[in-house]
Amino acid sequence: MFILKNSSNISQIARLRSPKFRQTGSNCTLSFWYYNYGQSVGAAELQLLVDGLKRPTVLWRTYYNEGNQWLKAVIQLGRLPHPFQFSLDKISLGFYEGVSAIDDIRFENCALPPPALSCEGPNHFWCRDTKACIDSLLVCDLVDDCGDGSDEDSCNPDLQCNFENGLCNWEQDIEDDFDWVRIRGPTPTVNTGPLKDHTTGTARGHYFYLESSEPRQFRDAAVLLSPLFNPSGNGTCVFRFHYHMFGKEVYKLSVFQRTVSNTKGWLLWYKFGNQENRWIRQTLFISSSKPFQILVKGTVGDGFTGDIGLDDVSFLGCTLYSGAQHCFGSFFKGNLPSVSTTTSGTSVPATLPMNNCTEKEFVCRASGHCIQMIQMCDFRPDCFDKSDESACVMEVCDFEDKGLCGWHQPALEQMSGNYSIHITNTFKWQLGRGANLYPEQEQHCPLTDHTTCTEEGWYLFADSSNGEFGHTADIATPVISLTGPRCKIIFWNHMNGSTIGVLEVLCKSSNKTSKLWTQSGSQGPQWNRAEVFLGIRSNFQVIFRAKRGVSYMGDVAVDDITFEDCSPLLISDKPCTSEEFMCANKYCIPKNNLCDFVNDCADNSDESPSI
Repeated sequence: MFILKNSSNISQIARLRSPKFRQTGSNCTLSFWYYNYGQSVGAAELQLLVDGLKRPTVLWRTYYNEGNQWLKAVIQLGRLPHPFQFSLDKISLGFYEGVSAIDDIRFENCALPPPALSCEGPNHFWCRDTKACIDSLLVCDLVDDCGDGSDEDSCNPDLQCNFENGLCNWEQDIEDDFDWVRIRGPTPTVNTGPLKDHTTGTARGHYFYLESSEPRQFRDAAVLLSPLFNPSGNGTCVFRFHYHMFGKEVYKLSVFQRTVSNTKGWLLWYKFGNQENRWIRQTLFISSSKPFQILVKGTVGDGFTGDIGLDDVSFLGCTLYSGAQHCFGSFFKGNLPSVSTTTSGTSVPATLPMNNCTEKEFVCRASGHCIQMIQMCDFRPDCFDKSDESACVMEVCDFEDKGLCGWHQPALEQMSGNYSIHITNTFKWQLGRGANLYPEQEQHCPLTDHTTCTEEGWYLFADSSNGEFGHTADIATPVISLTGPRCKIIFWNHMNGSTIGVLEVLCKSSNKTSKLWTQSGSQGPQWNRAEVFLGIRSNFQVIFRAKRGVSYMGDVAVDDITFEDCSPLLISDKPCTSEEFMCANKYCIPKNNLCDFVNDCADNSDESPSI
């Protein structure tokens, strides 16, 4: 369809209307190719007209001459439950000369999920009326993924906020540079920020955004504070949110977790730069041995086209800190819950004993004893109650208690090109056992686990019936503070099937990731032992990465993961025996370990060329 015109009428509008659509699913996108060329060709915009709403919502705009070329527009529609249609308006003001055209209109992922015959397992939710089977991580996330609203029924309103009525139980930080702003429709600056919110997908809905125009300066930050949560215990607390980072000078959005009120906390996630004009879903898995709080921090770039949007924040599997729903953030001093304050007449219990620990020290939960942070998660309990090792990876894991022993899957990043995470069909790690296999899985998935050698025993596997060729699935330990010189990880793996991909063991410290071990292709229908040397390392994570093969006949499984000899060196006052060598740091090692290319002393003195 095109418009060719060169008359000089003052104002004219050409309008192209779509048929009427009834509703869309939560991942719906619309794309088309457009052409807008000529000396004074004028602007065009695509509007969304929803039944019952007087104001149209602008979804897309083009301003003036865009050159002699076809350009692609991709528009995120998301979940629209009410009947709607589109209007493509071409506006000509005064003298007009040029050609405007549109071609190849395409809707993708716009249907609601289909009904399923069954929906088993703890990771799935069966929709009440539509009978669709969706991922349980989509439940209570302020998006009607089912199509009947059943995944958003009976949710705790204190654990979610769509910003339609303000900040809910979140707060603006008073120690940052400026505040997030609540708004509806487009942000005041063109070519940056959202045009609509994520909740309703129209200009009627509200969201919060970061205004990057003057008087804001480069690296000014605005922080939102979540309510305070109880320790996550053995379960995992999941934080979901939608962010919008569109503009040439968009800088950074980051999420922090903290257990002490007047600190910045530690970084859980961040994203830099322009992510295009779309709302993106992010899922973070949080574990904490202490009461904690989440901080969402937006940072201004070096220009005014740097607006950042935030909408639909929700928590799953988390519990609000008892008696402290409205007392958090700047009210707390020191360790968050230790303050004696009152809310609605109830006293906040002190979960940590009295202590003189600094921010850089860990507080033992039973005694209040202080230890260095480097002693936390080092495979050696330094607290009498072992609380310094409670939120860490377990030394031995056989998956028999159906838990992950501290291993977690880093936030499942959005799939290529799609704005939202399709968690249901994602290639990911999950617990399995022979008794739960489908008949066709029995050819390429372990029938028995390694621990018990029975069909009832559990193991961890990457299910290749999901995802596509080349997709990867990561499962990682929490950060390990320090390990000793003989530390190694031993595990059993099962790689049987005609299209097995790759299993890798990686080490990640700060932003560097290195490969320690790799195996690819079918290894036969049995469990195989693998041993990976770690040695002395500090502040790192171990990651198991599965890469999917070309088809579903390639499940990779692991079981019985053990960290052996991993606690750091403990230097005693006793003299070394005649069978031992004394290191420069006074540590004793067997003489058999000299000159074996392994830094057993932790100071390399056993590998010195002078020996």
